[in-house]
Amino acid sequence: MRILIYLAILLISTQPLGKISAPKIENYGELPNISLMVLSPDAQRIAYRDTSTDKDLLIIRELKTKNLISAIDISNVKPNFAYFISNEKLILVATQNRYLNGYRGRHEVSAAFAFNLATNKLHQLLIPGKGIYGGQTQLGRVIGISPDKRYAYMPAYKDLGSFNLYKVNLTKNKRPRIYKRSKKDTIDFFMDDQANVLARERYNNDTNIHQVESLIDGDWVQIFKEETSYRTKSFAGITPDFKSLVMLNKDKKHGRVAYFTMSLADGKISDATFSHKDKDVERLLTDINRVVHGVRYSGFTPTYDFFDNKLNARIRGINHAMPNNAFIIADYTPDWSSIILYMDGENSSGDYVLYQNSTLSRLASLRPSITPETVNPVTQYSFKARDGLIIPTLMTKPVNSKLEKLPAIILPHGGPESYDTVSFDWMSQYFANQGYLVIQPQFRGSTGFGPEHTLAGRGQWGKAMQDDLTDAVKDLINKGHIDKDKVCIVGSSYGGYAALAGAAFTPELYQCAVSINGVADVEAMLKKEKINYGSDHWVVSYWQDLISNGDINKDHLKQISPINHIKNINIPILLIHGELDKIVPISQSEEMFDELEDADKKASFIELEKGDHYLSKGKNRMQALRKIDEFIKKHI
Repeated sequence: MRILIYLAILLISTQPLGKISAPKIENYGELPNISLMVLSPDAQRIAYRDTSTDKDLLIIRELKTKNLISAIDISNVKPNFAYFISNEKLILVATQNRYLNGYRGRHEVSAAFAFNLATNKLHQLLIPGKGIYGGQTQLGRVIGISPDKRYAYMPAYKDLGSFNLYKVNLTKNKRPRIYKRSKKDTIDFFMDDQANVLARERYNNDTNIHQVESLIDGDWVQIFKEETSYRTKSFAGITPDFKSLVMLNKDKKHGRVAYFTMSLADGKISDATFSHKDKDVERLLTDINRVVHGVRYSGFTPTYDFFDNKLNARIRGINHAMPNNAFIIADYTPDWSSIILYMDGENSSGDYVLYQNSTLSRLASLRPSITPETVNPVTQYSFKARDGLIIPTLMTKPVNSKLEKLPAIILPHGGPESYDTVSFDWMSQYFANQGYLVIQPQFRGSTGFGPEHTLAGRGQWGKAMQDDLTDAVKDLINKGHIDKDKVCIVGSSYGGYAALAGAAFTPELYQCAVSINGVADVEAMLKKEKINYGSDHWVVSYWQDLISNGDINKDHLKQISPINHIKNINIPILLIHGELDKIVPISQSEEMFDELEDADKKASFIELEKGDHYLSKGKNRMQALRKIDEFIKKHI
C-alpha cells in the first residue's frame, strides 16, 4: 500500500490545478523527450537521452541531487539502446541507415559506442573495414565485459570465411584484436565473468545444421546438433555457475516456450525451470555477461519470474498496488536493490519510476502534456472467429464515452508474429482522444497466446488471418458498439498489408484504409528476400513457412497480394512509406499507388523523407499522424 499511496500522490501533485487542457496532436505524434533511462551499478547516477531541445543529448545526473554530471551531443549517433558497464562507462547501441564503402545502396548498420565519463569522450567500438570485414552491418552486439571493465568482447567477421570474437578497447579508439578465432557459420559465443570463452553457437545455411560446441580442455566439443531450416531453439544466456547455457524452447507438456538449461559438459538438457501453461517465456533478464536472473512472460501485460523469491514478491507488490498499469523493467543494479521501471496505463501516459527502499518515485514523464485524466482506457476482451477460434483483443475507448455506435479504427499489428500489449500506444490513444474506438485483434498468427494460435496463421495471409479482422468488426457491429458506416482499417508493415487486403477482399466493410510501410505484392516481397539472402537462407525458409506454410505457389502468392485485386477496391486508400525502409522497400507502396492511379481509384501516397520502417524520426511520425488524421476525418 505504501507504494501505491506514494506514487499516486506524486502523480497527482505534479498536475496543475484548474481546468485540464486537452492534449494536442503534437503531444501524441512527437517522440518522447526522455528515453533510454538507465542506472549506474552503484545506483548513484542515471543516464538518459534528452531530445527536448533542438539537440539530441546524452545526460548523466546524480540520482539524489539531480546535479548534472555530463551532457554530450549524440545527434550523429541517435542510439536506441544504452547501459552502464561501470559507474564511469556506458555503451550506446544505434542503428544507422548509411552507405558502406565499396557496396551498392544504403544499409541498416548497427554499431556500439563507448562513452567515458572521466574523459567525456565517445567513440565507436567496431568500424567496418578497420580490422574487420568492411561489408558487415551487425556490429552493435557486446557479449561480455572484462573484469576490469576496460574491454568489450564482440563478434564480427574478419573476412567472409572467418567469424571471430574480438577484444575491443572501451577507453581508446584502438584497432580491435582477435580474441578467439572461429568458423564462418558461428553466430554466437558465450563467456564467463573472467573473460573465458565457454561455448559457441553455429548455424549453417547450406546444411541447415544448428549446433552448439563447448570449449573443453582447449578443444571444441559438440554438445548439441539439430537439422532445421531455421532455428527454433534460442540460446540466450548462461547460468550463474557458468556450467550451463540457458535455452528457450517449447515445453512438451503444454507447448509454451519455457526456460531450460543445457550442460556445457555433456549437453544434457534439464527439465523446464521457468514454464507457464498460459504464457511463453519471451525474454531473459541478464547482466552484462548474460548471466540469467529471471524471465519475462508474454501477455497483454508483462509478468516476471525470478530465482530470487524476494524479487518475485517485490514485482507482485508493485503490480497489485497499481493493477491497471503496466510495468516494464528498464534497468537495475547488479544486486537488484534499485530498479528503474517504465510505467504506463490507467494513471500514466509513460513514466520512468524508481523502485528503491520499498518505495516508488517518479524520475521523468515522457509525455507531460498528456495528463492521467486524459489517458483513454484500454480494455481486454475476446470473441469467437467464424471457425470457433478465440481471438484475444484490445480496445481503446474514448474517455467518458459510451460503448455505443462509435466510429472505429481497426489497427492490426505488424509482424505478423508479434502481439499488442496494454500500453500507451500513441496512435491508438490519439484516435481514441478524437472519439474513435480503436480495435486491436490478436489475429491467428500472433505470438504470445500459445503455439496453436501462432501456427494457425501459417499459410493464412489474406485468408483466415484476414477473416479474424473481419469477424472482429462484425462482432462489434452486432453488439452495437460501433457504427457500421464509420470504420477505417489502419496498419503498419504486416498491418499495412492487412489494411490493403481489407480494402481488396472486404471493401464493403470499411470506409477507408491506410497502409504504413505495408506489403502490397507478396510475390515481389519473397523475390526480394531471395535476392538479398539467397534461396537457401533461413530467412527465406521462415517467410515461406509463414506465408504459404512452406508450399510456395506463385498463383497462391498472386491471389493473396492486394496489388492484383485493384478492381475490387472501391474505398479511398492512403499509402505512407519511408524513403529508406529496408524491411519493406518503398517500391511496394509506389507500385501499389501506380496501379491504383491507373485504375482511377481514390488514392494518395506520402513519401517520408529519409524515413525508416519504424517511424523513428519525430518529423516523419508527426507528418504521418497529421496525414492519417486528415484522411480519416474526411472519410468517416
